[in-house]
Amino acid sequence: MAQGKHSTPTEIELQEFCNLGYARQCEKLPSDRHADSVRFSVANDAKNRIRLHYSCEQNHAPVEHGVLEYDCETRSWPVAHHDACIQRQAEVYVETYLERRRIG
Repeated sequence: MAQGKHSTPTEIELQEFCNLGYARQCEKLPSDRHADSVRFSVANDAKNRIRLHYSCEQNHAPVEHGVLEYDCETRSWPVAHHDACIQRQAEVYVETYLERRRIG
């Protein structure tokens, strides 16, 4: 966040930056950051294990990508991402995915 201040994004900021998944111009993010965007997709859902692909982008180009796995039986990540922020984003993505899976 800019200058270490915590604030709630405005409706315009949410629409322009958060909903589109590309926050490069968001003033709340630190200027020195690894990526402008982190994207996740489910590569495989074997019911007991979910495999995610992730991609980090900066200036519309990939800077990192990889695979994360979630063990549904133990509700754990066998190997966590080295960046705690990306790991937390993956956790929220899987939580949302599992909610939708239960509903559907």
